[in-house]
Amino acid sequence: MPDQRRPPWGEGPPPWVGRGGFGPGGGRRFRRGALFALLLLVLLVSALATVVSRIATGNPPHRGVTVLVTAVVVFGLIGIARWLWRSTRSVGALMDAADRVAGGDYTTRVGDVPAPQLRRLAGSFDQMTMRLQTNEQRRRELLADVAHELRTPLQAIRGSVEGMLDGLYPVDAEHLRPVLERIELMARLLDDLRTLSMAEAGVLELHRETVDPRAVAADGITAFRESAERRGVTLVVDASPDAPTTIEADPVRLAEVVGNLLTNAIRHTPADGTVTVRVGRNGARGASFRIDDTGSGIPADQLPNVFDRFVTSADAGGTGLGLAIAKRLVEAHGGTIAATSPPSGGTSVRFDIPG
Repeated sequence: MPDQRRPPWGEGPPPWVGRGGFGPGGGRRFRRGALFALLLLVLLVSALATVVSRIATGNPPHRGVTVLVTAVVVFGLIGIARWLWRSTRSVGALMDAADRVAGGDYTTRVGDVPAPQLRRLAGSFDQMTMRLQTNEQRRRELLADVAHELRTPLQAIRGSVEGMLDGLYPVDAEHLRPVLERIELMARLLDDLRTLSMAEAGVLELHRETVDPRAVAADGITAFRESAERRGVTLVVDASPDAPTTIEADPVRLAEVVGNLLTNAIRHTPADGTVTVRVGRNGARGASFRIDDTGSGIPADQLPNVFDRFVTSADAGGTGLGLAIAKRLVEAHGGTIAATSPPSGGTSVRFDIPG
């Protein structure tokens, strides 16, 4: 079953919205602080101007009042100056960091800033750059993975075509069929990458409608029965009596999830083995799907990475994207997916779709 060919990327960006981020609440607090400082400055200047004007007109206030007003004005101006200095330093640090990020340095972090009112903004900025860094890392790894996966079939196609052009191989169906198969493999790989990238970017559009999950499971069994029989694998569908009859989901994408999981299960199930698709209830209105196989199972150290891109076993075909696509499509429906494999053998993949 799958083996890890590279370390996992680490799923999920940090959810800064509403958790320390500089959202509407933080912005209001900063504006209120600035307004308070401005009003305080106006009051202090007004108080000082009143005292000065009375002294100039020959009607000075009581000495204690003059001393008190002067002290309040001095300490108030010192406080405002300190607030402005901290805010200026914090804004300057944020501007310098933004310039570095604009130049492509996604490792930039602002860290702690002097102004308490701007620390939330600095935290949000750091989390944003963390996400940019993660996305950049994923982009580079994706390009490297695509180049690696396309290199092998391209080299095989080039070798076959050059051999036929040089007269080493006859131009017949026997030698053209492998070329066509490799071209189809590359086309599937590109289609899978497009689906996966759209799902990861959150721009994959779902066309939800009323779907019978039991029918989805039965249709999947029908579609893959012939390929399973060629491998000597038996397909079984088991719908629980309490399984829902309708859920709101995209029938095409839901069928794609079941198809990807069945493809993977059939591929890793030996002859005379069985793959079972079970349908049950999840919560009040949701559906639960589980695909069980009687294969050798997945080693415990590789189980956490089965939904990563291009994770395949050495003896398996396919593009290595089926489980990754299934995970993203399930999550696009608002559901969850997980794989288990007991030491005794076999693999069970369960995914839940809310109603």
